[in-house]
Amino acid sequence: MILENTLETVFRKSRLWPPVPLLVLLAAALALPGCTGGFAIVRQDGLDLPGVTWSAPEVSADRAVLARWSAAVGPPVTRNEIAPPPTAADTLRVVSWNTALGAGDVMRLVSDLRADSPNAHILLLLQEVYRGGPEVPGMFRPGLRYAGLLGDRKARREEIEAVAAAADLNLYYVPSMRNGSLLDSNEDRGNAILSSLPLSDLAAVELPFERQRRVAVAATVSGHSSDGRPWRLRIVSTHLDNMVGARRGWIIGGEYGRIRQARALLQYLRGEGAVVLGGDFNTWFGFGERTYAEIARLFPDSDPLDRRPTFMGLMRLDHLFFRLPEGWKGQFRRAAERYGSDHYPLVGTLTVG
Repeated sequence: MILENTLETVFRKSRLWPPVPLLVLLAAALALPGCTGGFAIVRQDGLDLPGVTWSAPEVSADRAVLARWSAAVGPPVTRNEIAPPPTAADTLRVVSWNTALGAGDVMRLVSDLRADSPNAHILLLLQEVYRGGPEVPGMFRPGLRYAGLLGDRKARREEIEAVAAAADLNLYYVPSMRNGSLLDSNEDRGNAILSSLPLSDLAAVELPFERQRRVAVAATVSGHSSDGRPWRLRIVSTHLDNMVGARRGWIIGGEYGRIRQARALLQYLRGEGAVVLGGDFNTWFGFGERTYAEIARLFPDSDPLDRRPTFMGLMRLDHLFFRLPEGWKGQFRRAAERYGSDHYPLVGTLTVG
């Protein structure tokens, strides 16, 4: 019923879907369960990425096509210059947000967070950020893969390195794909973590390939509560595919591609303790999608009291998940505005117990 109601809503309120009879789409959806494919993730040794551990799909076919995408992007970016504040803070403000290729005004959002919680730590889990310049390969070899160009070249946009410097935050960025061809731009795009605390134990998790290359980024932040107790928290930013290829049914089959990617990420995170996972999960079917349900089972502290859509006033594509240390409390809501992006940020507060 959730799936049927969601499809009916999409048909009535959006033009994103082709005019195919609803029952045909439902039949296609019901035919796909169980076809997710292998999702195991393994550690990749020998990569020249100082300070970053790398994990990738065990399936060799996935690794082969992912290599063609990764050869078209630049290296990860780290900025760890901001020292922890001199006094302990018992509040963390955490945000998950798709910034629409730099169109989102991260600085204004950070300013609002600091005005609202001047003594809190800030953790930003960002998707669709970009980096341009000579670090992005300027010469293509045959067979390299890249994504179509996103971002309005006439609008105000901010590179992620410039954003981190202006906001005085530490940065960890890993590109997932080149943003356009060699003729279109000199940019790549992907996920990032910005933090007022130092970032350690940096990791990149290359997800199983469906339609585009997707790389989740993970880091650890740590500190002390006001009564002197140490704490440690793993934070992750991810972005799953919105649809898949023809063999899986494009939009309808996209859920099963996302399940495969989500299971890979969950396998990677299973051995971790306290984790905050945020991202654009592209859940076309919202809270009724199996992708959401499978992740939520492993994150028991993330009941979403605010269930409003985060994209186009119609769909809940973005989510925050909490698995917190004992005694901590967490809550989050959708922001009141989009800050220039096409997605609303999800803004949370964690209280150290």
